[in-house]
Amino acid sequence: MKELIIIIRPEKLEDVKAVLDEVHCGGMTLSTAMGCGTQKGSTEGSVNELKGLKTTINLLPKVKVEVVVEDKIVEDVIMKIRDVCATDHVGDGKIFIREVEDAIRIRTGERGVKAL
Repeated sequence: MKELIIIIRPEKLEDVKAVLDEVHCGGMTLSTAMGCGTQKGSTEGSVNELKGLKTTINLLPKVKVEVVVEDKIVEDVIMKIRDVCATDHVGDGKIFIREVEDAIRIRTGERGVKAL
């Protein structure tokens, strides 16, 4: 099993949810996030004072989607998410992949893929 950590533009969330529903991923966890990478964020009018220090906030809103999927569908999920999220502009997001050793459904005690 693999955990996919998908960081996307907020306006792409419904598209990603549709992809995950289509591949029957079983469930997802969503978090709002702020971040910057190559895009560097927008700094216009965003100078703030934090604990007496002037700081420039250059973070952009993102959504973090976490899912665990079977190994056999990882590449399919990645390609479908890229298809719906890619705008060919900096800031489209990233997908991180981690190995998942085991999963346990608390209610029933099912383990592994059955717990997804």
